[in-house]
Amino acid sequence: MVSPSNLHEVLNSSHFHARSGESAVMNAEVVMIILPETVNQKLSKPVNITFQHLQVSGPSDMSVCVFWHEGAWITDGCFASRADSNQSVCTCDHLSTFALIMQTRPTLQSDDDHHPIMETLNTFFVVVGLVFLTLAVLTFALCRFNPRVSNVARLNLSVSLLLAHFLFLVTQMAQPQKTLCKILAGLLHFLFLCSFMWMSAEAVLLFLSVRKLRQIKAKDRTGLHWRYQLLVGYGIPLVIVIVAAAVMPDGHGSRECWLETRNGFNWSFLGPACFILTGNIIFFVIIFVTIYTTLREARSEVSKVKYTRLLLFKIMGQCVILGCPWMLLMVPGSKVVEFISVFLVSQQGTVIFLIHCLLNPEVRKQYAAWWQKYGSRNKRSDSNVGLSTVSQQSSGTNTRHTSLPPGQQTEDATSVVENSCTPLSFRENQKSE
Repeated sequence: MVSPSNLHEVLNSSHFHARSGESAVMNAEVVMIILPETVNQKLSKPVNITFQHLQVSGPSDMSVCVFWHEGAWITDGCFASRADSNQSVCTCDHLSTFALIMQTRPTLQSDDDHHPIMETLNTFFVVVGLVFLTLAVLTFALCRFNPRVSNVARLNLSVSLLLAHFLFLVTQMAQPQKTLCKILAGLLHFLFLCSFMWMSAEAVLLFLSVRKLRQIKAKDRTGLHWRYQLLVGYGIPLVIVIVAAAVMPDGHGSRECWLETRNGFNWSFLGPACFILTGNIIFFVIIFVTIYTTLREARSEVSKVKYTRLLLFKIMGQCVILGCPWMLLMVPGSKVVEFISVFLVSQQGTVIFLIHCLLNPEVRKQYAAWWQKYGSRNKRSDSNVGLSTVSQQSSGTNTRHTSLPPGQQTEDATSVVENSCTPLSFRENQKSE
């Protein structure tokens, strides 16, 4: 092991590609480790190298272990296993010329992204979104599927968003150790990709339902079987995460417990996300134009008075559910735009609960029945009046494949956007009949 004097001043940090917005300085002497008759081959066991800092590191500094390769300092195969203010331990799986670089984030006192009030508001928004996501998951779990629609994509979207936002909140409020941080980053990578896959599935199912708006079979189910949906919704993200981790093992676990930007590793998330969001925006435009055209062609007054405003509100809510505001987070913009996009993204679960639960007549009847049964403690017969009425109306549904009249087209447009679920007690009443 050789440590040439002042070599760190010649092979300085200008040969290292620092992350955007951060500065890098050499913080230790350069060390050369050479074994006779060995040409930088991989070691069976990694070697630990202890570097004494040239200057004391602060809480905003991060030690980066690097080695010299083809005229530049790179990090492949090396990572900082331990670090404090005076020294760092680098673990590497090969022999070479090593150094320690300290990356420092610029002062953030004037940065709105890290303003205490902004951080508090963001945390509050995420917590509110988690509450409504939990309510949505419980509602979908306690409801059976309407024969005409599938709740698989919506339920799994809610579960994925709930877990992803919860883990994200944990990583932001706590400071996990490096190993735990890498695990959490991998889980976040997987869960957010799953969320985007289920957003895509929701967009496709809604698009297929809108296409059949004029001619609907009441008992038709749109889309793949739920087993295939689960395979696609979780299988593709799992493959992406595994391949990304295999190509760049140290890509998970940045300072923010997210994905490293080095070598474009963060594009293992941004690439699929942008592709899905682009498709969802296209689907949303087609859905909006189709429903708007249907409303214009409808001649019944009910389409102009009773349903139009509510339907337009639900359509705009679908824009949030399909993840369109995520695109604003990926495009540089003003702080106001970024704050609005963060708010909309954090309230995705709130919109899901509002559109598919609170504004769903069947679910509201079930809520009322639960409230009468468990809250007001009224007689069970009183709580079943509304549900028996719905069951009688459902039994008379026409299943013939015919062209619907204009007024019915408008009502069906509302049900398509709503994609309602059938409460458990409603399904039991159908069986009893």
